[in-house]
Amino acid sequence: MLASGRILALALTVAAALVAFAAPAAASDDSGTVYTSTNSAAGNEIRAFDRAPDGSLSPAGTFATGGAGTGAGLGSQGAVQLDDHGKRLFTVNTGSNGITSFKITPRGLRLRDVEPSNGNRPISLTVHGDLLYVLNAGSDQISGFRIRGSGDLQPLAGSTRGLSGAGSDPAQVEFSPSGDVLAVTEKATNRIDTFRIGGDGRPGELRSGPSAGQTPFGFAFDRRENLIVSEAFGGAPSASALSSYDVAADGEIAPISPVVLTGQTSACWVVVTENGRFAYTANTGSGNISSYTVDRDGSIALLESIGADTGGGSAPADLALDAGRHLFVLNSGAGTVGAYRVRGDGGLVPVDVVGGLPAGSAGLAAR
Repeated sequence: MLASGRILALALTVAAALVAFAAPAAASDDSGTVYTSTNSAAGNEIRAFDRAPDGSLSPAGTFATGGAGTGAGLGSQGAVQLDDHGKRLFTVNTGSNGITSFKITPRGLRLRDVEPSNGNRPISLTVHGDLLYVLNAGSDQISGFRIRGSGDLQPLAGSTRGLSGAGSDPAQVEFSPSGDVLAVTEKATNRIDTFRIGGDGRPGELRSGPSAGQTPFGFAFDRRENLIVSEAFGGAPSASALSSYDVAADGEIAPISPVVLTGQTSACWVVVTENGRFAYTANTGSGNISSYTVDRDGSIALLESIGADTGGGSAPADLALDAGRHLFVLNSGAGTVGAYRVRGDGGLVPVDVVGGLPAGSAGLAAR
């Protein structure tokens, strides 16, 4: 009996060691999913693509949103958004003035809720904690929701705020990393709006200031809550730029690096890597992606005017990063999603391209 007990103990010890040895391999699995919306007027859908650890993509299903798109580009950034933990997905239904919430499961997306956007023509979403805000371009305002349970949306009373005026043609709404500030770009007025978010989740007074360049469009915050904004300059050839701004505690903005030219046309969408060192913008008019370095003080400098060539007629639009290792681009003109590996020096290495997306597809999110 004693010998048998020793053998059993030894077997359990070996088994435990094997489990411990195997655990890092399981934890190192870096696969994920990339999502975009078809924005179809006949019925909006989310198209999902499984992402392998090397960034390559494969179709992973189509999921109806319960709403309608427009069938044409939205001229916005942030039409598809993940929550902070990658457990829920949200998208706008611009054609039916709604928002759809999904729960992310091992079998794909499970529809949780479809709610009115509390305005006209929703085009952009942002999420922080249990707060979601939508940008309603047709009614020039933002409106807030609480995210409940597995993704149900509850309108936040008293959260709707107007922008600087009618006809502002806004492009994006986004929380700062701390969730203390909401920012909105206005293409028609060349202004950037900010709202201080109170402890109750509601926006305070509107602060609206001029952008450094013309046609401010997409933007992203860096790790230190500086704002990096693309400027399309009305689509003028080779005139696009990025500008960076300091954002004060009260939401007031001040330029850090104003109008740093891309040398390309129609810079519209912007992402910043998780480590905060690099920014990328999609140049829709010239069919490529430009890259920038980002310093600790928020200053930016052009790294490569053409960091990646997406091809003639590709009309690159939305961008997404998966924890900074891979960059994805929605090529709206070609109906494809391109994948790139982000090198340590900020360079982009082509990995994959998947197609089959309809014209007018909008929004991109990656996990």
